[in-house]
Amino acid sequence: MNGLSFKELCCLFCCPPCPSRIASKLAFLPPEPTYAFLPDPEADPPALGASGTSSMRSRSGASVSGGAGGVEGKWKLHLTDRAEFQYNQRDLDEVEVFFTRSSRGNRVGCMYIRVAGNARFTVLFSHGNAVDLGQMSSFYIGLSSRIGCNIFSYDYSGYGVSTGKPTEKNLYADIDAAWHALRTRYCIIPENIILYGQSIGTVPTVDLASRYECAAVILHSPLTSGMRVAFPDTKKTYCFDVFPNIEKVSKITSPVLIIHGTEDEVIDFSHGLALYERCPKAVEPLWVEGAGHNDIELYVQYLDRLRRFIGQELAAQHP
Repeated sequence: MNGLSFKELCCLFCCPPCPSRIASKLAFLPPEPTYAFLPDPEADPPALGASGTSSMRSRSGASVSGGAGGVEGKWKLHLTDRAEFQYNQRDLDEVEVFFTRSSRGNRVGCMYIRVAGNARFTVLFSHGNAVDLGQMSSFYIGLSSRIGCNIFSYDYSGYGVSTGKPTEKNLYADIDAAWHALRTRYCIIPENIILYGQSIGTVPTVDLASRYECAAVILHSPLTSGMRVAFPDTKKTYCFDVFPNIEKVSKITSPVLIIHGTEDEVIDFSHGLALYERCPKAVEPLWVEGAGHNDIELYVQYLDRLRRFIGQELAAQHP
């Protein structure tokens, strides 16, 4: 998953207990931040002010700070050119951003995108690896309008403006913080929340869904466990394995839609099949013939299946 040699993988897996080290070596690739949160000049200043850790350019060309000190106050989203934002300044200004704090003490950057009109469902989206909220912002805006749902997302510890280091434990604490922020800040009930995880994002999504009931769960290019990705012939879950989705998915009590490309070169298609077979609440899956790990969204079947799942199947279950 991260260009490690067989010898290096053996050293990692054969010398437990080091699950957090395995996770960080195999999975986490936080990019250089492509965005920042700045205090909103039209609102009262945040309690602790801003503290810059890196310098970047806003879309207006001004130099901006790479982080902020507190979780209170109102913030505006500023993007670098590397975020490749595809919409206009008005769309950017309508994106709501704020900080929350996880149970492990890390500050977690959050983003909320409201669809035009009154959307019933809000998608809590856990994105894939090697991207941050800035790079995902255009996709979220487009997805929100196309499926008619609000999109709420967050950055993992060590990604974007979120503090701390990316570890498996932090991953679970980060999504917990995002879930509770969505519930308390926007007063959205679990029956109207769809958990969506993509690639590494399926790990916190499955963990949360195994503990909380929600409207539905979507697993996009999911993995069964870290060991099974590194060693495809692995048949059991070892105590030092990481990201054990295969052991948690059976505990999910909400409807689960699994999406996977048949030619996935990062997480083999067999992972999606194994999770589908293990999940008692799985609905009709979407197996995208010929799709890889990062191009499923380009296939027309992707949006068609999401619209049918959310607009018809879920609507029928939640009249």
